[in-house]
Amino acid sequence: MSWTEVRRDDRIVEWERSDGNATIRLRRGPNAWHVRFDRLHQGPDGRAYVSEQFGDEAAALDAVASWKDAYDVS
Repeated sequence: MSWTEVRRDDRIVEWERSDGNATIRLRRGPNAWHVRFDRLHQGPDGRAYVSEQFGDEAAALDAVASWKDAYDVS
């Protein structure tokens, strides 16, 4: 499956998985970057939530790319 960008503003970029059951969000805070993965409870794989904080944008974007691969479904 693929991920589609569904939101972009001055602080948040969010991608939704093509099955509609999961999102990944990148948020810029005042002192750090936050990345979170959220999968719906109603989805076939059940609920999942993971979040991490990063000191710089490059590390946060690396996490986004890695999580897109790790949490994708075929």
